[in-house]
Amino acid sequence: MFLAYFFYFFARVFFYFYNQDIVAVDSLSEFLRLSYYGLAFDTTAILYVNGLFILLSILPFFINTKPTYQNILFYVYFTTNLFFYSFNFVDFIYYKYNFSRLTLAAWDVFKHENSKISMLFRFLYTYWDVLLLFFLMAFLWIFLYKKVKVKHNLTEHSKWKYVFSSIIGVLLIATITVGGIRGDFKKSTRPINLVDANRHVTKTQHADIVLNSAFTFLRTLGVNSFKKTDFNIPNKVVVSNFNPIKKYANNPSSKPNIVLIITESFAKEYVGSFNKDIDLKDYKGYTPFIDSLAKSSLIFTNAYANGYKSIHGMSSIISGIPSFQDAFTSSPYAKQKIESLVSCLKSEGYDTSFFHGAPNGSMGFLGYANILGFDHYYGMTEYGNDKDFDGSWGIWDEPFMQFMNATISKKKQPFFSTLFTVTSHEPYVVPEKYKDKFPKGDVPIHQCIGYTDYAFKKFFESAKKQPWYINTIFIITADHCNQVFYGDYFYNKIINRSAVPILIFKPNSNLVGENKEIAQHIDIYPTVLDLIGYKKPFRSWGRSLVSKNKDEVPFLINYNTNTYQFMRGNYICMFDGKKAVGFYSIQDKELKNNLIKKRNQEMNNMEIACKAFLQDYFNRIIDKKLTSK
Repeated sequence: MFLAYFFYFFARVFFYFYNQDIVAVDSLSEFLRLSYYGLAFDTTAILYVNGLFILLSILPFFINTKPTYQNILFYVYFTTNLFFYSFNFVDFIYYKYNFSRLTLAAWDVFKHENSKISMLFRFLYTYWDVLLLFFLMAFLWIFLYKKVKVKHNLTEHSKWKYVFSSIIGVLLIATITVGGIRGDFKKSTRPINLVDANRHVTKTQHADIVLNSAFTFLRTLGVNSFKKTDFNIPNKVVVSNFNPIKKYANNPSSKPNIVLIITESFAKEYVGSFNKDIDLKDYKGYTPFIDSLAKSSLIFTNAYANGYKSIHGMSSIISGIPSFQDAFTSSPYAKQKIESLVSCLKSEGYDTSFFHGAPNGSMGFLGYANILGFDHYYGMTEYGNDKDFDGSWGIWDEPFMQFMNATISKKKQPFFSTLFTVTSHEPYVVPEKYKDKFPKGDVPIHQCIGYTDYAFKKFFESAKKQPWYINTIFIITADHCNQVFYGDYFYNKIINRSAVPILIFKPNSNLVGENKEIAQHIDIYPTVLDLIGYKKPFRSWGRSLVSKNKDEVPFLINYNTNTYQFMRGNYICMFDGKKAVGFYSIQDKELKNNLIKKRNQEMNNMEIACKAFLQDYFNRIIDKKLTSK
């Protein structure tokens, strides 16, 4: 057991080494302090993983110390330990994209993929250094384990003494093990969980140093975060804060085409026009076409994703349903009638279609598209030319965007078409013919961003030639963020990790300018309905970004580092699911200075609002009330 603790400590060291720019530990003493608190979480994980090994070791079998039995224990020990220990090594890399320790929810990303084995081998090849490090640690662990020698010296005269002492030992060790698994020998009413790591930190991101990936994965097995939440918040408080059933009368009824493009990993950091007012030393953007388009668009430069995975982006943007600890689309409640852009626009006579260049069903998009009721789904199968496959995720963005243009140009207007791009993603490659065309930049994704921006340019050049173009509203955003270069200055600050662009463009319209108010993915759905003058009530927790209604206060809600983040007015509220655990100035995006001991009325109102949102969110989902009726 000591060896397990020893190697879990080194896993924590390596985790910090690979993610030091994100977790930002100021000193060795601080790291050691966090590691000390991590012992409780290590204990839980180690005892869970080694339960069978411990049991087989302490039961009073007379063959326990024989070489054959010890060999069996050897394989039991390392089969379980190395499997779960490897989860920490996954997080050396995955944490940069997830900003959270590995949980069962990570399976949502891969379970719909048809090429899981090839993806696995590609990741192992790309991150060979982590694989090598894992094997070196495994070799050292086995070497040290074998240094412990067990002698078989049980005699006939000592058997009864052995049985008696073993029974006492079993009772004692079982008691210690249960207490260790719970993480507490005191009168605690529940075992420690992910949120408890936040009790020991002053910086929220440090909770992920206290935790380990085996613990976070095991603690989320069989856990359903979708549960009814009753904070006893009256419905009038919910309505006054978020008005979940909306109806706008700001614009006359119209039926423009809607083209919504959700761009894979297209973080705000990469888009020059969205960083003009941010003091980033030697800043470089990689989107010349989007920057030129932004001059004729309405752009929201203080916008955020409501989730951190692609499927989170789809549900937040199209149906206004954010995902927090777990994806809504993977919950038992996803298969219900859902009011969304799809249903509302279909009721107005729109043809609805979803485009994604990956193998059909990838990322869970096809399943959710069917739940929402899209009329048509166009994937790699419909594209029909595997020569344009990028070898990893799907069809290159440029040809697939041209396919989309050709397809919607044959449709009867009005239409609503959503495109989810694929190329700006690990393994960060571009077509061979463009390998030297785009700036390599400072991190691998920069070249891919340049390519996808070029794909946008070619798409708009083709679209301009079509009769539908002039009567179309284009919305461009990203599903989530990706590799960070300007982290020290801005984008590694906890709130800014989800900063994405939101751009609305309509040819020859007055939708032009820069809006610096807080915006989020769930605002896109009501914004589109407001723009077209949709006159019916609809369900939405977001707000219209073009409404002049002062009752709709800009806000953001998402989930990171095992807590909810609620930003509104002058403050950011961190909420652990039961109560507020921190308040920070709206300028303190790094969450350094907790003001909770200086609470004022605005902070109190924010905590009530956060409870109101979560109460209405979970109860509507579980009660299957995701419509306005």
